[in-house]
Amino acid sequence: MRNLKLLKHLHSSGIQGPGSPQCFSVRTDSGTVLASTECCVIEYDPRTGQVVTEVPLTAEGYLPEDGSGLVVGIQDLPDQESACVATSSGDVILYNFNTHQLECVGSVDSGLTSMNWSPDQELVILTTGQDSIIMMTKDFDPITEVQIHQDHFGEGKFITVGWGKKETQFHGSEGKQAAQKKNIEVQPAVAWDDRKPRVTWRGDGQLFAVSAICPMSGARKVRVWNRECVLQATSEAVNGLEQALCWKPSGSLIASTQRHLNKHSVVFMEKNGLLHGDFTLPLAKDQAKVKDLLWNSDSTVLAVWLEDLNAGEDGLISTHIQLWSVGNYHWYLKQSMSFGRGPQAAPACVSWDPERPLRLHLLTSGWTSHTYDWCLTTDRSQGDDPHDNANVAVIDGDKVLVTAFRQCVVPPPMCAFELKLPAPVNLVTFCSEPGRTNDLAALTADGRVFIYFQDTEAQKRTTDAAGFRVITCAPELKHTYRITQAHSEPLALRLVLWLKDQTFLCVCSDEKPGHSELLLLKPSESDSMLEISTRVCVEGHVTSMCRSRQSNLVALQLEEGQIRRVLWDSPELAVIHWLDSRGSSVNFPQPCVHTALCSISGEEHLLGLTKRSRLYLGDTELASNVSSFVVYDDFLLLTTHSHTCRCLRLSTLSIKGLVAALSSDGGQNDETVRRVERGSRIVTVVPHDTRLILQMPRGNLETISHRALVLAQLRKWLDGLRFKEAFECMRKLRINLNLIYDHNPKLFLENVEVFLQQVNSINHINLFLTELKEDDTTQTMYPCTSKPASHSGPGVSGKKVDIVCNALRTTMEILDAQKYCLCILTAHVKKTVPELEIALQKVHDLRVNPPSSAGVSAEEALKYLVFLVNVNELYEHSLGTYDFDLVLMVAEKSQKDPKEYLPFLNMLKALETNYQRYTIDKYLKRYKKALHHLSKCGEEHFTEVLNLVRDQRLFSEALDLYPSDSSQYKLLSVAYAEHLVEQSQPEQAGLLLWRCGELPRALQAFVGGASWRYALSVATQIPVPPDQLALLARDLADKLIEQRRHTEASVLLEQYGKDCEEAISTLITGAAWDEALRLVYLYNRQDIIETNLKPALLEAHSTQTSFLEAQKALFSRHQVRLAVVRELKEKARLEMLDEDGPDCGDAELYSEASSALTGSRLGSRYSHSNSRISSRSSKNRRKAEGKKLSLKEGSPFEDVALLHALSQIIQISDKMREEVHSLLEALVLFHYDAQAGALQREYSELLQLMETSVPLIWHEGLQQGHTPITGPNSTANSITASFQQQRGSSAPQQDAEFFTPPKMRSAVKWKLWVLK
Repeated sequence: MRNLKLLKHLHSSGIQGPGSPQCFSVRTDSGTVLASTECCVIEYDPRTGQVVTEVPLTAEGYLPEDGSGLVVGIQDLPDQESACVATSSGDVILYNFNTHQLECVGSVDSGLTSMNWSPDQELVILTTGQDSIIMMTKDFDPITEVQIHQDHFGEGKFITVGWGKKETQFHGSEGKQAAQKKNIEVQPAVAWDDRKPRVTWRGDGQLFAVSAICPMSGARKVRVWNRECVLQATSEAVNGLEQALCWKPSGSLIASTQRHLNKHSVVFMEKNGLLHGDFTLPLAKDQAKVKDLLWNSDSTVLAVWLEDLNAGEDGLISTHIQLWSVGNYHWYLKQSMSFGRGPQAAPACVSWDPERPLRLHLLTSGWTSHTYDWCLTTDRSQGDDPHDNANVAVIDGDKVLVTAFRQCVVPPPMCAFELKLPAPVNLVTFCSEPGRTNDLAALTADGRVFIYFQDTEAQKRTTDAAGFRVITCAPELKHTYRITQAHSEPLALRLVLWLKDQTFLCVCSDEKPGHSELLLLKPSESDSMLEISTRVCVEGHVTSMCRSRQSNLVALQLEEGQIRRVLWDSPELAVIHWLDSRGSSVNFPQPCVHTALCSISGEEHLLGLTKRSRLYLGDTELASNVSSFVVYDDFLLLTTHSHTCRCLRLSTLSIKGLVAALSSDGGQNDETVRRVERGSRIVTVVPHDTRLILQMPRGNLETISHRALVLAQLRKWLDGLRFKEAFECMRKLRINLNLIYDHNPKLFLENVEVFLQQVNSINHINLFLTELKEDDTTQTMYPCTSKPASHSGPGVSGKKVDIVCNALRTTMEILDAQKYCLCILTAHVKKTVPELEIALQKVHDLRVNPPSSAGVSAEEALKYLVFLVNVNELYEHSLGTYDFDLVLMVAEKSQKDPKEYLPFLNMLKALETNYQRYTIDKYLKRYKKALHHLSKCGEEHFTEVLNLVRDQRLFSEALDLYPSDSSQYKLLSVAYAEHLVEQSQPEQAGLLLWRCGELPRALQAFVGGASWRYALSVATQIPVPPDQLALLARDLADKLIEQRRHTEASVLLEQYGKDCEEAISTLITGAAWDEALRLVYLYNRQDIIETNLKPALLEAHSTQTSFLEAQKALFSRHQVRLAVVRELKEKARLEMLDEDGPDCGDAELYSEASSALTGSRLGSRYSHSNSRISSRSSKNRRKAEGKKLSLKEGSPFEDVALLHALSQIIQISDKMREEVHSLLEALVLFHYDAQAGALQREYSELLQLMETSVPLIWHEGLQQGHTPITGPNSTANSITASFQQQRGSSAPQQDAEFFTPPKMRSAVKWKLWVLK
């Protein structure tokens, strides 16, 4: 659905060439054109119109001086830096551009009729006056010579076994005569045929075709030859075949023309000579002849060169050139150029540029040069309001095919409606004035402008007079203008913008070379002409022009990429430089063929797309693989050659952010990226909708709803309280309905009634309720960066599902409880803790009090509940309501056998009420409720209470049900205490027994738990005799000593056992030196100092010293080994990089940062076995963990084990600070200064070693290897790699402590200042 838009037109009329041009060739290296005449060859520059070189051919006799010479072919040869010229007299001449010498490289006596070089310029084909073909190399060495007219078909002759012959077919009413072959009489060629052979090459240079007059029939035949000049195929007899011939460069079709009795067609042949498709030229019978057909280099446009057969009243003949393109198997006439009447204005030579596919070179007989540059573009309406129909106009000759994509998506070549015009259309533009964007203007080839208005009133009518539904109305022709222009050549005006009313801005070529003229056109007073209101000359060729949708800003681009701003709404039309916010001039680095204005950060910018798929924003390159783009509202939509469609919100991005977004591939939930079909291009976007129209390479259309567009439109609808449109769109496009609430919870809760009234469908409300989830979709599925995260309304707390269900249920009950009955049931069931009992009770109420005829019956409500909830679960909940009528209702809807549930229900009905409910609750495993009901059944059922409490461990609940002074309370307390003893909680058991008066059992419980204070208190309360109390104290002291609670044991021995010596000995054993000294002097037992205390001090000093030395040696050994292991793994990683390259995925396994984490990957044998073991049992899991912490050299987890061991050593040594401090004080007290000083130095050195080693062992890279790397200095690749590494690591979460350095208590003061 693209049209050809003229970007640039170079016009030169001052070329001074002798004679008349006969043929020409484009020089791609210099941009000049070689043209031959009857006397010479000239080289001219089409940009300036200046003749660069003139080479006479008459001086050396190659052409006669009388002007009768004819050049049949000319070709530029860049590799040889020469030009090859062939004359009709038979000479092949080579002209060298460096030496300016002419050389005749060959001559044919019979003369030459054509010369054609292969696309790779390795071969040249010459056709002679004797109807022969001469094939030569690029060095003009003859390869072969064959006759054009051959008797045989060629190597590709069809093979048939006789099946499907006409003679063997049944012909029905035609009779047997139809089975006989009829000779088709071929008419000879038309009189105006020049009867010269035509040669054309296929794009790859492997085949060429020759069209020549058959001497037998006088008609043209096409023969196909290969690169070795061997005939491959001969065309079938085609009546009316004409001289034009051109092979499609990128395909297997050969284009020619055929004249029928009632039409004139362009026909296509395959390489086997058979016809394959055609299209009809818009010509009357015998109106014109086709002089030539020309494919452009990329096979997208076919040029048809026409000349009228009959002269006009003035005796002059008109010449035309038509440009055709194909889409979806339909041929469109895109451009029509009429060169008026007169021999001087008629084109003498026409050729496409060999390198730029859409550049056409043309030279008239009067030596006027034209160079046209086109591009393929989509003409779409530019409105942003909901009244814009998203119109797209396609030019097809004298018709404009318009499709309104808001109402219908019609695949081309069909359309919504056709606009028939009296002349071929060359340009279509839509009005850019807001509110009138559906109006369009068409510029025809005869210089008239037709303006069509959209009837907005007719658009609002839904039915016409006949009663049919009206989707859209065709625009109506309102005005027809002729344009006052100074130039009479075709396509004088280009780049027309309809600004407002009937005001147009357009571009035409200026008389000065290298300049353009900007014209502002307005209707004249007679209202039949568009007059030039004002004009301004622009230095340079204007190649594109666009207007902003939000403002009146118009920007234009010059051919070198310069950007200018057009001041059209000022009193005088003016063009100024485009400046950015800093006052600097902004230009495109490369010229762009498509441009559009957009707003970023409040500043207008010009977007441009080059032919090489580079997208620029001013002088900044955004992307290099863009195939199409469009700016809509606040979005930039584009398609890429990687088959994705991107949709970016410009208001949330800076220029750097835009570059970063386009350079990234997007994440899993990235709404800006969508995969599309290969070769897709954007046609248009439907404003205020979610539809994006794409066109595939073949021409068919596809409508998609890009997630970013959908979400943006949904947010607008939700902000505007248009819940119905949002809901329907979300249902259709499968958007999670939670977004209705998550987008703005406060707004939704304040407008629940509006939501219900707009949706107004029980099924839709139920659908919304059933899709509710606790997840916030604005944070997970549909994150929005343009607004802060939404929060619940003020005063609203709790779970989201419950909040929404309660809000909807409350509102529905107020509005119409009967109408919304099913929705209310859904709100009860959908809550996080389903309120099935309440829902069932409502059903029961419906059965008791049936609603009116319009309401929902109890049967329907129950059937709906069964649909929502499992029927067995519903049966159990109905049983839990203790309403047997409701139970029977649910049971009837289930698959249960009445023989099963009726006896059970009858048994329950026969029981006492409390015992009945106890039985039901126990059956439903609601043991707390069962206990509550059973406690009301009397003392005769207390045994059952006790058994239920013990079985279900409901001790605390049971104690709350009985008075504290009752016998039941005491029995329950005893049972609870027994349970606590079994759970290794004897102290709590003793407390329960003590408070209920069971003192002996309480004493036993306290003794078992070593709770000596409680035990002695109970023993005193019993009371226990003094001798037994002393024995009890000694037993408790022994238990405390076993638990290394020496200080507490000494209290028992001293105060209750009356054994001070044993108490002091216990304190010395427990290294409580200060407390031991207190008792020594309290009881005047200084002798113990010499006998027990000092030897114990020296022994403790020796033990501590040995332990510290061992810890220091072990720490150093582990540290050295860890360094070796890390060095080995780093070496292995580098070796892998050398072998597999930098992209090796396993290289990071050996990095220093990830070695500990990914150790399991180094030995997959261990990791797989460990993973299997860990899934079996906790015992084997612990065994696997033990293997992982093995310090065996060479194990895959050795570095992890070393880190764990080093951490343990540091923690153990750090905890000795208080113990060492106490020992140092005791040693100093008894004059063991030397031993104390040595111990202090030893311990200080160990702590200092550890403090200095911690940063080396737990370095920063190790922690980064375990934690995802984020922050301002990180990149997208580094963050992704760190997350993948963390995800791929098999280390469990509890191993995180291994990679965190242990903390040392440096603040604890343990040293003695008296020691040096």
